[in-house]
Amino acid sequence: MGCLDGIESTWSGEVDQFELACHSIMERQHAGARLFAYSYLTFRILSLKCRYTTEASSNIFPYERVISMPKLTRNTRIFLSVLLFFSLVSLACGVSTPRATSSQPTPVVEVVQVNPTTSTSEVTLVTNEDQVLVDLYSRLNPSVVNITVYLNQNGELATYAQASGFVYDDQGHVLTNAHVVHGTDAVEVTFSDGLIREANMVGEDLNSDLAVIQVELPAGAAPIPLGTMDELAVGQTVVAIGNPFGLEGTLTRGIISALGRTIPALTIFSIPQAIQTDAAINPGNSGGPLLNLKGEVIGVNAQIETTGTSESNLGVGFAIPVSLISRVVPALIESGHYDWPWLGVSGYTVNPPLVKAMSLPVEQGAYVSTVTDGGPALATGLIGTTGTVTQDGRTVEVGGDVITAIDGQPVKTFDDILVYLSLQTSPGQEVTLTILRDGKYQDIKLPLGTRPSQ
Repeated sequence: MGCLDGIESTWSGEVDQFELACHSIMERQHAGARLFAYSYLTFRILSLKCRYTTEASSNIFPYERVISMPKLTRNTRIFLSVLLFFSLVSLACGVSTPRATSSQPTPVVEVVQVNPTTSTSEVTLVTNEDQVLVDLYSRLNPSVVNITVYLNQNGELATYAQASGFVYDDQGHVLTNAHVVHGTDAVEVTFSDGLIREANMVGEDLNSDLAVIQVELPAGAAPIPLGTMDELAVGQTVVAIGNPFGLEGTLTRGIISALGRTIPALTIFSIPQAIQTDAAINPGNSGGPLLNLKGEVIGVNAQIETTGTSESNLGVGFAIPVSLISRVVPALIESGHYDWPWLGVSGYTVNPPLVKAMSLPVEQGAYVSTVTDGGPALATGLIGTTGTVTQDGRTVEVGGDVITAIDGQPVKTFDDILVYLSLQTSPGQEVTLTILRDGKYQDIKLPLGTRPSQ
């Protein structure tokens, strides 16, 4: 028993010492090093096994027997030799494992709990934006209404269309699109809680596609404040609330895709400074508010771009800008109509063929193509196209005046004139036009008229 105890103690010591050596080698994370270590450990284990078995069986010349390798079988020696050979080859070839190193840190999966105390800025940002939308909808949806209009057909009122609108003031005025209520015989308003009330027509303006109706407001239906154009920028997040396809209280989110678009009105004229958005606007959204994240109205949803085969949204919608709302709606509430200033010309933006054909000293401006009979421009002596020429393979109008400024404000496109007249002037107001005629600049003072209904 004493001999066996000695064998166990010596065996344990050998293994412990060699494990420490192997550990230091394997820390280098080299596959060849580990293979060599394992091979040598196997060799030592087999050798130890042979030695201690021999010592336990005899006390004659134990040390001679310990180092006597012939006690290992031939197959064992071949196995160990092959194992050691491949270990040395792997060391020489520099084989390493794809384990993580200091230059390739092991990915750490971190579970982040989204709550008000979360310190992760990105999670907090998303959470805050979501909460803004939730709060905005909760606060403003009661002020957005579903409008149903009726037509008299054979003495009976029949449903004609559904659209949207929103509470403009605490007197019960509701703002919507003129194309929603124009020519209808009856209007009903449905609030977010399902309450339905009749509404009366107050006024409409076909040139801006805006209309005002009036209804008795229930509790909770508060006016939605107006924003300003100065705070708008392309890329800004916006929200539309309305009733697409009759689905009441629908919120969609998007961005301002462009500013300053010109879109058709319900007349021969155009609506300037429209807001383009990719927020989903579909049939039924007309008249609903386009909102910033502060919950302010920045536009009235009015039109969508379609392929001609479908009326659904393609990601291009337009809203009547708040700049026009602020000018038109108070007049509609007061008098039922709005008078637009009128210059009495039509034309287009200066282009390269026109510059060449007329030898213009400028590359930007508004070319006067037609001067309307009976309009202020004709009375003042503004000149339109007098003929045509061929320039670079195109037929080009020539002879008309080129407007380069209005009241000192540069005119770079024809839309610049429309925007300035719409937002900065009123009928009867005198403006100064800077024009190019026969290669020379001159100023013309012109009193504005009132835009005709058609």
